[in-house]
Amino acid sequence: MPEDFVIARNPEEGTTLPYLLRIPLGRNGIVLKAKETWPRTGKVYCHRAVGWPLEPEIIEQVPVRSCVQRGASIDLVLGRGRENRSQFVLTRIRGGREAIFWQTARTSKQARPAVALPTARGSGVSQLEIVVDSHERYAWKFEHQQATTTRRALRAGDYGVVSGERLMASVERKSLQDLVGTLTSGKMRYLLADLAVLPSAAVVVEDRYSAVFKLDRVRPSVVADSLAECHARFPSVPIIFCETRALAQEWTYRFLAAALVHDSETTHATSEASALPSAAAPSPAQVREWARRQGLAVSDRGRISAAVLQQFARRNG
Repeated sequence: MPEDFVIARNPEEGTTLPYLLRIPLGRNGIVLKAKETWPRTGKVYCHRAVGWPLEPEIIEQVPVRSCVQRGASIDLVLGRGRENRSQFVLTRIRGGREAIFWQTARTSKQARPAVALPTARGSGVSQLEIVVDSHERYAWKFEHQQATTTRRALRAGDYGVVSGERLMASVERKSLQDLVGTLTSGKMRYLLADLAVLPSAAVVVEDRYSAVFKLDRVRPSVVADSLAECHARFPSVPIIFCETRALAQEWTYRFLAAALVHDSETTHATSEASALPSAAAPSPAQVREWARRQGLAVSDRGRISAAVLQQFARRNG
């Protein structure tokens, strides 16, 4: 197993990823093609390379203090004083294709707003029970919200609340890369159609809308147009950009709590309305009975005169 993190020039001609990275993980390490030699001002896009060249042109070789894979990320700590900590995040984009983004705490923090999340209950719900779809990987735990989670299959979305056995609100969670892949593959329409049949639903994105216009693997205008089309076709399912994972989780918690309260209020109002007296028009027999009590002449059959009907209307108006 290689013990150093090595950066070399990519010998492939005409490539937009001019560097090779060798990460000391596994028996022979992981080799990636990269756009930059370090994520200094933003995340660096990477892609798996076929292999390490026989005679590489080494740019930099640094000892590694730690290299550990945790779920969908690889944490790398180098043996130097500056620019020593970074992370490789593995995800899926258009058509289910793998993409890897190389970032540091500094570059990931650039999009992180300096805000303190509130601790107040969402819509006054004392303890919200959130159902997490059983297929959701690396699920939110809502540790900072007053909520508990259970896992089971959801008919739509990744996080939902139920009333009885009915799924009455759900949220689909997306990273920016996952959102782009779902939009460009055409899967988003089917996803939104499933969400639209629920009383309340939304899609939440763990990034800023401005990040759409920084994409370099797909035309930003294509993504922006697809988002606009989704809003026009499915206005009942908003797509919300929440900047960070923490804010997306907070928004989801409060949306689901509000949806649960709204559903309860709507059900209560419907029950009260059904208990009100019927406002149906009176039958001819009721009009004749009233008219006879008033001493008015009416026939047993046939049409009731307009004069009698007008008096009845004024009497009961």
